[in-house]
Amino acid sequence: MKKGAIETRFVDRPELSETFADSFQSITFDGQTLRIEFCTTRLDKPKLSEPPTGRKYPVCRLVLTPTAAIALFNKLQQVMSALEQSGAVQKQSVPPQTIQ
Repeated sequence: MKKGAIETRFVDRPELSETFADSFQSITFDGQTLRIEFCTTRLDKPKLSEPPTGRKYPVCRLVLTPTAAIALFNKLQQVMSALEQSGAVQKQSVPPQTIQ
C-alpha cells in the first residue's frame, strides 16, 4: 500500500441494479473529472420499403476522478490484452507516418 493511502474494504450492495449500455455518446475530461455518457439503442418499428431507424437513450452518466479514470484505463488494458490472447480481438498496427 502507498504511504498515506487509506485502507478500504468493498461492501457489496445486491439491491443495486445493473445498467446495460451498447454504446456511448460522449467522453470528456475537464482537467478534474472524466465524464462518460453511456447509451442504449432502441429500434423503431420497421416500416416496409424504408431503412431501419432507431433512437439512442442515455442510461448512465459516469463521472470519475483522474485517479479512478487511470484505474479504469489500466483495467481495460488488462481486459483487452486477455481478449487479444484469446483471439477475440486483433491488435491493429498503425503504419508509421512521414512528416513532410
